[in-house]
Amino acid sequence: MPAYLHSIAPVVPAPTVDQGSAQAAMEGIVGGDRRTDKLLRRIYPSSGIDTRHSVLEDFVPRGGETTPPADEGCDAHGVRRLPPTQSGPGFFVTDAGDVRDPGTKERNARYRSEAGPLFVTAARDALEAAPDVGPDDVTHVVTVSCTGFYAPGPDLDVVHGLGLRGGTERYHLGFMGCYAAFPALRMARAFVEADPDAVVLIAWAELCTLHLQHDRDPDALVSASVFADGAVGAVVSGRTPTGPALRLDAFADGLAPEGADDMAWTIGDTGFEMTLSAYVPKIVGAKAHHALGPLLAGRDVDLADVPRWAVHPGGRAILDKLEVGLDLPDGALAASRGVLARYGNMSSATVMFVLADLLRAPGPPGEPVIAMAFGPGLTVASGLLTFA
Repeated sequence: MPAYLHSIAPVVPAPTVDQGSAQAAMEGIVGGDRRTDKLLRRIYPSSGIDTRHSVLEDFVPRGGETTPPADEGCDAHGVRRLPPTQSGPGFFVTDAGDVRDPGTKERNARYRSEAGPLFVTAARDALEAAPDVGPDDVTHVVTVSCTGFYAPGPDLDVVHGLGLRGGTERYHLGFMGCYAAFPALRMARAFVEADPDAVVLIAWAELCTLHLQHDRDPDALVSASVFADGAVGAVVSGRTPTGPALRLDAFADGLAPEGADDMAWTIGDTGFEMTLSAYVPKIVGAKAHHALGPLLAGRDVDLADVPRWAVHPGGRAILDKLEVGLDLPDGALAASRGVLARYGNMSSATVMFVLADLLRAPGPPGEPVIAMAFGPGLTVASGLLTFA
């Protein structure tokens, strides 16, 4: 039976920082030599990002806005802004201006205190936005994150926070990186195909800014210029949609092994260390057509028939190279570029923000959407969805 994505509910931490302020903060943390300062002045203005969100207030100018506006805590695009559990700067830069480099234990402790409320809020919002679905209907919970660990985990936070049944099946997908939206959606579709009564509640939460590296290596500087924090919830079931929805038609994973060393995610003594080389956009652009072959095999869908795409905006260069590599029409990546500009790269949650944008302005029934994301491996994950 078909599986449908009925609702998507994005959430971001309330502290908001513009790229200019983020650049200034990084100049204070790692700047001071001519080469690094020159690189920072180049990568931040050219990132395609206007603002990002963080559970930390270290990057927000003193006196800047850190609390939700009056419109019930949502931004201009309807995305909920959740205040962090701890307020004030001091995680990376103290009030006296001294730079700190917290160890992995301290960073993960902050993850635990901040991630739980984001998981629960995103899951609750998604459930409330799904027509005719309540807590007692949920049969499966899937949580996703690559930016922290704890047990009992966020899956149990969601069950307790929403008052779900104790027998709800729980699964957590961890440390997969930016493409992890697709394994979660594929898992949900499999549950629905196996059980027509299944209702799957998925929640993603990524706190990338906790892992800022005090490193002048270009890869670390690029990572710091794009990564941000965010969460999102979604409901998948086989119920016939009564509102805007996306049918989950097919998924495929491809590998570009020549890029395995260009995107990696490891645990260091001071947080998680990201490798994101300048070659990744070139590899993605060159491999996109090849990666989509298995996804579209045997299906009556031509790339020219897809007016809007949901591509994980890992960075502006990735979108640029993919647009050229696939010869996409103007505007095909508008949602991806908009999410990048407003929220930056929130790892696994980001492509769901893009799909949320598309679902807020749904196409006619039968219109296809191709979604893509990229992660360590180098993995190119893709999905074919159709407006129901």
